[in-house]
Amino acid sequence: MIVTVTANPSLDRTIELDAPLDRGEVQRSISSGEQPGGKGVNVSRALIASGLDTIAVLPGDASDPMLVALRAEHTPTAGLPISGRVRSNVTITEPDGTTTKINEPGPQLSIDDDAALIALVVSYARRAEWVVLAGSLPPGLSDDFYVRVVQAIRAASESSLPRIAVDSSGAPMQALIQSGVGIDLIKPNAEELAELTGLPDTFEDDPDAAAAAALTLVSKGCQTVLATLGSRGALLVTAEETWRATMPPVSAKSTVGAGDASLAGYLLAHQRGAAPERRLAQAVANGAAAASLPGSTMPTPNQTHPDFAEVHLLGRSGDH
Repeated sequence: MIVTVTANPSLDRTIELDAPLDRGEVQRSISSGEQPGGKGVNVSRALIASGLDTIAVLPGDASDPMLVALRAEHTPTAGLPISGRVRSNVTITEPDGTTTKINEPGPQLSIDDDAALIALVVSYARRAEWVVLAGSLPPGLSDDFYVRVVQAIRAASESSLPRIAVDSSGAPMQALIQSGVGIDLIKPNAEELAELTGLPDTFEDDPDAAAAAALTLVSKGCQTVLATLGSRGALLVTAEETWRATMPPVSAKSTVGAGDASLAGYLLAHQRGAAPERRLAQAVANGAAAASLPGSTMPTPNQTHPDFAEVHLLGRSGDH
C-alpha cells in the first residue's frame, strides 16, 4: 500500500478560457469543473486510476466538501477532524496551456491537530511500502513538520519500510534537507530544484546543470531525485546513475497535477519491479498524459505511453 499525506489539501476549481486571460476585463469560460486536489491527494488519485492500493491521509471532517468529493471519486481517505474547512483553490487555463493558480492559505491547525495528524500518519505507515509527504503546510504547522513526521515513522518502523517520498517546497523542504533524516525520494520541479540548491533557475533549458544540482541533493541524504523539467522531460538521479527521459510534445490542456502524476508513475513502476530507467519512462509518460487532460484529471494506464519515452543514461558514479 502507498500512503499519501496532504497536510494542506484543496478543492480545485478549474476555469478554461478560449482566449488569453485579459486582466481587468470580463471574460466567459468555455468550461469549468471542481475536483479534490493537493499534491498527495493527486498522487493517490493517479495511483487508484492505475489500480494500486492507496489511502490519502489529510485534515478535514467527514462532512467537509473535500472529503465528500473524494468519497464520490472512490478515493480511500483517512481524515483528521479539524475546526476549519479545507481550502479552495482556483486555476485558470488559457488555450496555449498557460496556467494561473490562486491558492488560499488553508485552515489554521492547532498544536493538538499537529500531534494528531502525525499519529494518524504513523498508524497507516506501519503497513505501507511507501509514504508520500506532499504539498505546502497550512497555518499552524511549523516548518519542521515533515522532519517530525519522518522521525516518527522511522521510530515506529521495525524494518526498512516504508520508503518515504517527499514533494514539497520552501521552508518545509529546506528544513527536511538540512535535518539529514534521510529520504528515499524527492520530486522537485525546475524552480524547486533551484530553490533547494541556491542556483539560478535555468534548469529547463540546461538538463546537464539540473543533473549536477540534483546530485548535490543526493550528497545531502536524498537517495533518489526525480526532477521534473516541464516539456523538457525529467531526470532520475542517484549516487550511481543519472538518467534523462523526454516524451513527444503533447497539446497541453492543464499542467495542474502533472508533477503529481509523474510521481505516481514512478511509484507505480517501482511497485511493479521496473528498472530505474523504466520508472523514469513511466513518470514522464504519466506527466505528459496528465498535461493533456483537463483540470487535475489523473490519467489511466491506457492514456500513458511509456514506450514513447526517449530515455538516455547521462552518467554513472565513476563519471561524476
